[in-house]
Amino acid sequence: MKNIKERQFVLILSFLVGIVSGLAALLLKTTIHQTHHFLTHNLHVDSVNLLYLAYPTVGILLTVLFVKFFVKDKIGHGVSRILYAISQKNSQIKSHNNYSSIVASTLTIGFGGSVGAEAPVVLTGASIGSNLGRMFHLNYKTITLMVGCGVAGAIGGIFKAPLAGMIFTLEVLMLDLTMASLIPLLISSITGASIAYFFMGKGVLLSYDVTAPFVINNIPYYIILGIFAGLVSLYFTRFSMYLESLFDCVKNSYQKMLIGGLSLGVLIFLFPPLYGEGYNTIQALLDGNHTHLVNNSIFYFLKDNYWLLLGYVVLILVFKVVASTVTTGSGGVGGIFAPSLFLGGVSGFLVARVLNGFNFVKLSESNFTLIGMAGMMAGVMHAPLTAIFLIVEITGGYALFIPIMITATIAYLTIMYFEPHSIYTKRLAKRGELITHNKDKAILTLMKLGKVIETDLKRVDPNATLGELVKKISQSQRNIFPVVDEDEKLLGIVLLDDIRNIMFNPEMYDDTYVHDLMIMPPAILDANAPMDKVMRRFEETGAWNLPVVQDDKYLGFVSKAKIFNVYRRVLVHYSDE
Repeated sequence: MKNIKERQFVLILSFLVGIVSGLAALLLKTTIHQTHHFLTHNLHVDSVNLLYLAYPTVGILLTVLFVKFFVKDKIGHGVSRILYAISQKNSQIKSHNNYSSIVASTLTIGFGGSVGAEAPVVLTGASIGSNLGRMFHLNYKTITLMVGCGVAGAIGGIFKAPLAGMIFTLEVLMLDLTMASLIPLLISSITGASIAYFFMGKGVLLSYDVTAPFVINNIPYYIILGIFAGLVSLYFTRFSMYLESLFDCVKNSYQKMLIGGLSLGVLIFLFPPLYGEGYNTIQALLDGNHTHLVNNSIFYFLKDNYWLLLGYVVLILVFKVVASTVTTGSGGVGGIFAPSLFLGGVSGFLVARVLNGFNFVKLSESNFTLIGMAGMMAGVMHAPLTAIFLIVEITGGYALFIPIMITATIAYLTIMYFEPHSIYTKRLAKRGELITHNKDKAILTLMKLGKVIETDLKRVDPNATLGELVKKISQSQRNIFPVVDEDEKLLGIVLLDDIRNIMFNPEMYDDTYVHDLMIMPPAILDANAPMDKVMRRFEETGAWNLPVVQDDKYLGFVSKAKIFNVYRRVLVHYSDE
């Protein structure tokens, strides 16, 4: 650091972050695959297996025990945790996340948890970037960039999709799109993908050869698929959050684990495609092998019945959301990447099959499976660009670029009509803790009300006389005097301008009291209020100073001038290139 320019040092560090996060992605995919293969390779496709009832409970139990007794910290909702760290923790992520998510998600997904490995490895990559940045005592902006580099490297490594890794970081983590950030992100994502290619060869996660080319007459059907994907994304977002809230009501972690594990086991027993990430099912649909959906199922007899099989597919679509949420809600660790791709692939297959069933059009069910994945990811994550480039990169479906773009865009527009925030950002946005591409909102999110409270205003008792008030005025350089009782409760304020005409009249000093002179402030701020809400209150009231309370106790005042001064300092810190 003493001998290398900062710009060059950041590029070197982004390369190192890419290597380590790419190796982390490789390690996670390998351990999950080996665990999955060990547990299921002897199962017969034409018969049910009672082990499906037990595997998920065992996996979630092992995960809960690992997190509770070894990690002793929350590690779920990886992407949301990264966004929270960026906005509220100066991009500092605890060092145990370098490995804890890998171990926990291997136990969860390898034993059948119906979630994806991508969010855990993204959190791992972000943690690697954050801890390397802190090791070298970098500033907030550079550490945040390193967090983004870790995410880009992890996505690039797990999907072999470097472009999607970079775009995901810009679109979902909402980093600034500048050359200062773009080049390090590219270096990390390319490095992560190269690591995956070096150890795993040219094989891709999902292979697909386009046999039915894009036909312009099918554009209306791609639009229909986009609308359907957007609506399913809405169901995914709202119903999963509702189910999670129900699990949050169960305080005993073992009860929660037992409920979730048994529920998931029953769902997987009835619908085996819900086991694990579901990429095998997606690949089967891409290959035109729809009978894979009923393998190991009690519904195997439906494989040759066109319409009853569609009913089975609808149930898979409905219960995949339940299975994913039950997995994470009961203590399992995983993400929504894979569930989104699974739901999208099944949705695309379903739409094509229904339209083909009426015999007025002949659509490629494989193409619609591929395109549906992009639509669902765009809707669930509110990330249409990531969806488009990720699906194209991991499948090689470049010949379908236009329909993928159409469906992803329509799905995004559909869900945006109902939900302005994605499943990643909804909770943070509700609490005012989300950094966005809007620079003003991003800076306000980084600011804390507690840091700008002024406590140098002279307090006065409501029963004090005008003479006592004048004495306080002579000792103060401020023109506002909070009226506070013995219980520290704010009763009102006295403005110097309001009493200027009587303060020099000694005849009124002894028989005029503060409680007769005080007025209520135009608004009272809560100490825990987010800064964007604080600024809205200033705009609504037109005030320059407002009191702050916590639990009904007076803390001090905050002034618009002080906020502007702090805003300028944070802006320089946040945006300095």
